[in-house]
Amino acid sequence: MAFTVRWKKDMLFEGETPDGNKALMDTSKEHGGSNSAATPMQLVLLALGGCTGMDVIAILKKMKDLPEEFFMEIDAERAEDHPKIYKKTTIRYVFRGNLKEENVKKAIELSQNKYCSVSAILKGVGEVNYTYEIRR
Repeated sequence: MAFTVRWKKDMLFEGETPDGNKALMDTSKEHGGSNSAATPMQLVLLALGGCTGMDVIAILKKMKDLPEEFFMEIDAERAEDHPKIYKKTTIRYVFRGNLKEENVKKAIELSQNKYCSVSAILKGVGEVNYTYEIRR
């Protein structure tokens, strides 16, 4: 499995997966970039949301209890010293629909404690917490 990350210009890089999907990465003007794409560390949090979100939807789908709407808000605190890891990450899962709370809770717990590899990686170096809300 070979991934390629290619320098484009300044601090702009393009990553490519083995199957040809691409993602751009940049940084702020303060650090020599043009702020034209997410930073690598921002992509880590987006990957966390994608990973746990896909788990939750897949589990709820098996339970035949899908939401009308679903999103996550992710907040993180970085260490002050290099390598400036995420020392505390909080995920707020927000659902809309007539969902059974026990299904939502079980889906999130399975994602966080068994399936989401990005969450497992972050838990290896810091804290990952979550809350959830169901809007009827």
